[in-house]
Amino acid sequence: MTDIHTNNIERFLGYSQLYDQSRPIPPDDIIKILTRYLARRPKRVVDVGCGTGLSSFIWLSQADEIIGVEPNDDMRETALSQWRTQQEPKDLRFMKGLSDHLELESESVDILTCSQSFHWMDPQPTLREFARVLCNGGVFAAYDCDWPPTFTKEIEVRYQNLISLAESRVAELAQTDQLAFKWNKEKHLQQIRDSSLFQFSKEIVFHHWERCDAIRYANIALSQGGLQTALKLGAGDLKDEVNEFQNQVHRAFDGQSQDILFSYRMRIGIK
Repeated sequence: MTDIHTNNIERFLGYSQLYDQSRPIPPDDIIKILTRYLARRPKRVVDVGCGTGLSSFIWLSQADEIIGVEPNDDMRETALSQWRTQQEPKDLRFMKGLSDHLELESESVDILTCSQSFHWMDPQPTLREFARVLCNGGVFAAYDCDWPPTFTKEIEVRYQNLISLAESRVAELAQTDQLAFKWNKEKHLQQIRDSSLFQFSKEIVFHHWERCDAIRYANIALSQGGLQTALKLGAGDLKDEVNEFQNQVHRAFDGQSQDILFSYRMRIGIK
């Protein structure tokens, strides 16, 4: 395993519960769009880099078999805990694995998704592996949320500043060989096209409203890997910034839940 693989996996150690409780559940639009492109009910859906399973559980009753693939043990254990809480559905299982080496048969997958994870994967070897396991006409989709979620100008600016500060502190505190590497999300579609492995590709943008309270909105920022990494590296000065951000969010929500807009960008390739 390369250092990039290791660093990218370890970036998500230690906050799987916060991640699972804060991040948005992918909306039904994803199922509708991808199933329509497949043109039939999927027999097997594989969710690679599935994290805590938020993007895997949505396929229950929508496919015959769902497999969540996640290399980070903490994240995968939280997914398994949720699976047990839901009475261990037999059509869903989780396995450890890397995106460029899936222990799956060739041409055995109808739909393969990467929810907020493809930018952590080396794109070309990953796409070759995805094309190997996808059946003819199978659909690959990498989809991501825009951060921060849409709320107010003041809160969003504070959110962006906090994350930028955290990333700069990581760059200062981490050894070069400890840094995770993130591929550019804006190049996902071009990576799919450059692979020459897919007969059709497209970017789709959609939005979804979710009810959110102040604690959850603030925790979405706290669940970002850069901020968690900075705190783990000992950036104690960030704690005051986090506290002020949380206080500002609570003032803005004023004790009420609010409708928050989550915006998604999905890049697809059809084999």
